Amino acid sequence: MKFSMSEAWRDATAMMAANREVLVVIAGIFFLLPGLITALTVPDMQDTMLADPENAQQMVIDLYAGWWWLLLLVIVVQLVGYLGMLALLRDASRPTVGEALRAGLASLLPAIGFYILCALAVMLLTVVILALAAASPALGVVAGLLCAVGVIYAMVKLSLGLAVIAIDRVSNPIAAIARSWRLTKGNSFRLFLFYLLLVIVYLVISIVVGMIVAALVLALGTSAALVVNGVLSAVLGAVLTVVFMAVIAAVHRQLSGPSAEAVSATFE
Repeated sequence: MKFSMSEAWRDATAMMAANREVLVVIAGIFFLLPGLITALTVPDMQDTMLADPENAQQMVIDLYAGWWWLLLLVIVVQLVGYLGMLALLRDASRPTVGEALRAGLASLLPAIGFYILCALAVMLLTVVILALAAASPALGVVAGLLCAVGVIYAMVKLSLGLAVIAIDRVSNPIAAIARSWRLTKGNSFRLFLFYLLLVIVYLVISIVVGMIVAALVLALGTSAALVVNGVLSAVLGAVLTVVFMAVIAAVHRQLSGPSAEAVSATFE
């Protein structure tokens, strides 16, 4: 079937409206709070690099070495939130926060396996590009451009991986990759345009937030503005995460059909 952007967006907004109370709780616990902790605790990457441009790479390595445990914890917590939110949005029985999060925890290991496989594929492509670049700089540039296109294509094809794991309850990461690839077949370009529009909206909003922070720096001073920036960034990240998860759930519903729970509810 052909993917419809307008239908996916209507479906996403309907799911958010129907589950707004529970979504607010999940977003607050799993995205807003970790975002605030990270923004107010971990030094800003850009500021770190600008502080000493000549040693920027080493400073970034040192930053990750000192804060890897917190960043890893935040990633795991947010991953549980992603999975729980997807399970909530596609479940016709309107599960509670606890039920959605239990579903998220049950899908955590398959989701980690899914991401590890994707990361390994990217690493393999990087090694190939570096090898080609060492043999011929021109060939390395061409290979790099092709790789960038390939990575974007793969991201679109695998964009439903978490939905497959959380909603379809596929516990095998390889099977989740294969199903996401099949579901997006014939709609890759439409999905790319849809996701691109979301990214553009995100960038526009980020620019506006950046302008607000710049104005606050002049009005309140750097220290206060950094705190406000951390809060605004965390809130923006939480809101956009809810929107994007709703979009993924809507795309999955459109391309895979109604969930088993929805079909069962229809005949009860």
